[in-house]
Amino acid sequence: MNKVEFYRHHLEQEEIDSITAALGGIFLTAGPLTRRFEAEFADYLGCRAVVGVYSCTSALFLCLKAFGIGPGDEVITTPMTFVATANAVLETGARPIFVDVEPGTGNLDAERIEAAISDRTRAILPVHLYGLMCDMRRIRAIADRHRLRVIEDAAHCVEGTRAGVRPGELGDAACFSFYATKNLTSGEGGAISVNDPELAAELKLMRSHGIDRDAADRYSGAYRHWDMVRMGYKLNMFDLQAALLLPQLAKIEGRLARRREIARRYRGALTALPGVELPREIEDSVHAHHLFTIWVDPEHRDTILSGLEAAGIGVAVNYRALHLLTHYRERFGFKPGDFPVAESIGARTISLPFYPKMSDSEVDRVIEAVGVLSRES
Repeated sequence: MNKVEFYRHHLEQEEIDSITAALGGIFLTAGPLTRRFEAEFADYLGCRAVVGVYSCTSALFLCLKAFGIGPGDEVITTPMTFVATANAVLETGARPIFVDVEPGTGNLDAERIEAAISDRTRAILPVHLYGLMCDMRRIRAIADRHRLRVIEDAAHCVEGTRAGVRPGELGDAACFSFYATKNLTSGEGGAISVNDPELAAELKLMRSHGIDRDAADRYSGAYRHWDMVRMGYKLNMFDLQAALLLPQLAKIEGRLARRREIARRYRGALTALPGVELPREIEDSVHAHHLFTIWVDPEHRDTILSGLEAAGIGVAVNYRALHLLTHYRERFGFKPGDFPVAESIGARTISLPFYPKMSDSEVDRVIEAVGVLSRES
């Protein structure tokens, strides 16, 4: 029996034709396709500007630097996330300050944020975990009271909304990922959405060495000398990434509908299983359905993981609590018990196969295997 892979991309002939056409053009780096993607993605998100970058990690780093965050500063974020979120803070010289998460969702617990604010705090960096948005109205209100920036890690949440708010609508910036397993993918890639044109212009400078004319400008029309006007980096999106992304934008809602259907099948079958808990859904929210995770007894989690793999089911863990990973323990002295809700979720999490190309029979195989293993545990 064939394996049910943890993830399969959904790139089709349209994407192949698009990147083939790009390969036949002049620009392989940031050029007209990057600009077109930025414009179309901004239109989809309903924001004033999008800045295409190499990855979501790049996006987070650039936003932090653009807001002047560096050594001696603190950024409040969550320990229930991929390492890139906190690593981007460390890369600026600032320190991530972890705040525990909501037990039902795994998202940053807004109730706990103000207790972690100090005179060194410069920003709040919430993560919209699995595709469910954080409570951005409350987070924005806290940030405004304390004059803090808000940078949203929306790597999981292109399509999401909560209480009528979309990613980037209340934050100073939102950062997106187009990594290989994301709902929109170019293998690697990222973007920043903003509603401040001056910030967008600054980010565009920073993503390309700090020079005032990008590749498309330098090689279009009459030659004009360029200048380096600030410190910058090499973190731009390029046209081959944009060529893969552009055709997918038109399909994003249809693919969300299929993931939503798979999620309903999973929830309907798995909710009543012994020892299996599902993250809570929030009313008045549109879940982006990037990941589908279950939470099981920590004593049996790794046994169930191994059993699923033995049954030909691809699995992952998104995520173990970040503060207990070796680098963070050794550098900052974190220990078990520091953020007990995140630790509990991290010890119980299993991510199941979840993508539009899954057939109903593959979904049924996953459900059956989880059922057998949960009853045996």
